Amino acid sequence: AEVTPNPAVMKFGSNKVLTQQDVEYKNIDEASKSSPIAEALFNLPFVKEVFISDNYISVTKYDMVEWNEVFSEIRTFIREYLVSDKLIIKELPKSTKEVEKNEQQTIQELTGIPGEIVSILDEYIKPAVAGDGGNIAFRSYDEQNKVVSVILQGACSGCPSSTATLKNGIETLLKEMLPNKVNEVVALNG
Repeated sequence: AEVTPNPAVMKFGSNKVLTQQDVEYKNIDEASKSSPIAEALFNLPFVKEVFISDNYISVTKYDMVEWNEVFSEIRTFIREYLVSDKLIIKELPKSTKEVEKNEQQTIQELTGIPGEIVSILDEYIKPAVAGDGGNIAFRSYDEQNKVVSVILQGACSGCPSSTATLKNGIETLLKEMLPNKVNEVVALNG
């Protein structure tokens, strides 16, 4: 388990692959559709959100408790769940899979500036935010205004330092690597 820059989020690492695709759950209803482990975590009264990536789970807690009060309980729960080889992510319904496949395909097919932005995010930004228990996903590029829109997930979503990271890190890097092509980077959810 690791602390993250977001004081409400703790990252719990695993030595096995949990999912091929990052998934974020804001409530138990979302989790019940595809992730038994996330659904079970939501049964703990202090769990607010769950983000599952390839080899870690980021848990966001409600402010009513401190990490030192619940950290061991969550760590033990996740460890026992993973050791018992229970299902982590269910097979997604076909319509959901098709939408996500089309979305991924669309992102992979991006050319020009949007394609370059995705490439830069994947190579330089994603590994750093994953290390902090989060994720950044490209959403769109407004060519006329030169504005990049992204989605922040996991520990990055709602993190007090995400604005600084977005402006001082991501925006600066994109401006340097794509001169005169990016004026601003905005998070659609943060």
